[in-house]
Amino acid sequence: METFHPFDSTQLNGAGLNRQAVFNIDDLPSDMAACVRASCPSASGYRQLLLIGHAGRQLWKSMKAAGVHSEHPVDDFTVQVVREWFARCQPQNTYEIIYPGTHLIGLQRLGQLAGWHHATPFMVGIDREWGTWYAYRAVVLADTRFEPTVPLKTAAPCHHCEHKACIATCPGAALDDGQLNLGKCVAYRKRAESHCKATCLARVICPVGSQHRYDDEQMHHIYSNSMRYIERYY
Repeated sequence: METFHPFDSTQLNGAGLNRQAVFNIDDLPSDMAACVRASCPSASGYRQLLLIGHAGRQLWKSMKAAGVHSEHPVDDFTVQVVREWFARCQPQNTYEIIYPGTHLIGLQRLGQLAGWHHATPFMVGIDREWGTWYAYRAVVLADTRFEPTVPLKTAAPCHHCEHKACIATCPGAALDDGQLNLGKCVAYRKRAESHCKATCLARVICPVGSQHRYDDEQMHHIYSNSMRYIERYY
């Protein structure tokens, strides 16, 4: 019988990377396992996939305290923390960070497998505890032998939402059909008088996990980056 080891998340949690899920690559659904192997030629040399995320405000606070200033500060800080965690807690193991990076990997699909992700009308994942205030920060392939994670089993919050405040609040009417109309969203955000240049009013109005809502600086960082992408490619 294979012997598994406990996952010491103390260092990751302290930095704000407070969501972790462990999958045996061979036990992933066939489509996901094929995606992992296709996206990373060295995947066959590893046993497990580690999905690491953040929830709430702590990662942003930790990054700011560390004084990270770069083009992609959250990604760079995440990679730094993951490498330090392996060096301290798993020095005997080899690993490869495939996200952030150039590899294509289905983050929301992994989130669904972990039980973190339920769909919202505005196409940001939601769960019962953290609302939409979490994100996927790293995917790591490793030759570790951690105990695989038992997926969370929670109901999709949007299924029981009576008010649908996100739909009513969207100033671009991009959710009027019950799901995001990307064209309407982009068109509204590009307008000079848009109220969603550096935020998403539909996301902010959602009451689920509102106590974990990002502060204004973090929201500005996220949505200003996406606005620059829109202006460049749309």
